[in-house]
Amino acid sequence: MRIVVVGGVAGGMSAAARARRLDEKAEIIVFERGDHPSFANCGLPYYVSGEIADQADLLVQTPESLHDALDLDVRVRHEVIGVDPAARTVRVRSETGVQTVSYDALILSPGATAIRPPLPGLDSPRVQTLRTVGDAVRLKDTVTGGAGRAVVLGAGFIGLEAAEGLRMQGLTVDVVELASHVLPPLENEMASLVRDELTRLGITVHDGVAATAIEQTADTDVVVLADGTPIEADVIVLSVGVTPDTGVFADAGVATERGAIIVDEHGRTNLDGIWAVGDATAAVDAVTGLRRPVPLAGPANRAGRLVADHILRPETARPIPHPVGTAIVRVGELTAALTGANRKALEDAGIDYRTLHLHPGSHAGYFPGAEQIHLLIHLRRADGLILGAQAVGADGVDKRIDVLATAIRNRMRGPDLIDLDLAYAPPFGSAKDPVNLAGMIAENVLDGSLTLWYADQLDEPGYFILDVRSRAEYDRDHLDGAYPVPHTEVRGRLDEIREAAAGRPIRVHCASGMRSYLATRILTGEGFDASNLSGGLMTLRAARAG
Repeated sequence: MRIVVVGGVAGGMSAAARARRLDEKAEIIVFERGDHPSFANCGLPYYVSGEIADQADLLVQTPESLHDALDLDVRVRHEVIGVDPAARTVRVRSETGVQTVSYDALILSPGATAIRPPLPGLDSPRVQTLRTVGDAVRLKDTVTGGAGRAVVLGAGFIGLEAAEGLRMQGLTVDVVELASHVLPPLENEMASLVRDELTRLGITVHDGVAATAIEQTADTDVVVLADGTPIEADVIVLSVGVTPDTGVFADAGVATERGAIIVDEHGRTNLDGIWAVGDATAAVDAVTGLRRPVPLAGPANRAGRLVADHILRPETARPIPHPVGTAIVRVGELTAALTGANRKALEDAGIDYRTLHLHPGSHAGYFPGAEQIHLLIHLRRADGLILGAQAVGADGVDKRIDVLATAIRNRMRGPDLIDLDLAYAPPFGSAKDPVNLAGMIAENVLDGSLTLWYADQLDEPGYFILDVRSRAEYDRDHLDGAYPVPHTEVRGRLDEIREAAAGRPIRVHCASGMRSYLATRILTGEGFDASNLSGGLMTLRAARAG
């Protein structure tokens, strides 16, 4: 048995390593066109920032260590330039020429390549990407060589990590994002919190605008935006997204969709004896059922293992699970994370949903150091199935999103979150964890105990806005036309509220949604048509800030 793997890093090396653990006799060859078959690509921005000091720490394995530990034949600087599925051979180009290598099983893990938009001046030597160890070394050398101004094109996860790293090195940093807000997979009300943190770090954000040209001069480049803004740059980081690197394999007859290789539940392509994993494949989204690439390390690693299982133990191999797309990023003192589907994905799939917002503490409020978590959850309208979740905060975001990712994987409904038995001690959480609280809100919404209204409904006519914060909070800032009645006074002022509302439905709000929930329950109990602002003024202001 000869297994040939095209591409290393997450998917390819996981498949190769698992194949060896299953079959000591198999011949396993890995062709990697770069210099490093197994490196920490997710750690590259942190090398640029200086937090990872030694580039050697980015190298997870080397060809030599892989040979010694697993008897793998790893050949770097070897690029597969052709596949003959009928003959079961690949053509490989290296420094010594082109050779033909046969295979019994072929695993494709070519990954993705950076998108290069048709931007005049993009060929400038000051334009760099951040995809490989070599990219990270070049970028850091540019920084330590005296660069003072950086422009990052693209405000996705890698773009923001690069921007933060460059800022930590003392550069002036501008971020340009064509979408309406940074971190486009996040909802607007969550992304605006990240934008505020970027501003606090001293990073200038240009969102909702395109770069139209890069003008090159001897001393610097100038990035010109569609609104006419010129930005001088000593270095430009291109991070506008990636596209599957599959041209060679498509030419050989491997079926693709928008460039991504189509695979079945075991990673098989349409061609006998050929499997594919990683960023180059199209996965079926666990929530929407739509097929799309999911360029994340976790799914690629797990798929590599399962493909090897199917090649060597097909009778017991488990299917590759549909990814839920869990991702996380640090921006300054904040963490932003998401799992499952966002609004756009749900709307594209035609799934009717409702959204919950809450702002609980990361741990017990009486224990020092508690930080607010801004949490959002999408539920299927019909039955409360959890469809997606997002969180932003300074502490505790990661573990809540991981719990919610697990809930989505297990097709839990919102109210099921109430019953999760989660770790609690005052330094770590609360007796009612934020995840439990989300379940309680979900139950109230689903059983009709709570009706929500949202920030985008603020300007709708015909409603009475009731502000139940304290008078001091109201005096500092309030919505136009809002009527102030502190929540502790609602019971005693029902006649006044009835007269002021004059028959109009009442939309209640406070700062975060908790006091207004109490007021809403009082009002509905007295026969009023009352609803509660989801997430309170915190969410409304964040949504409208974007």
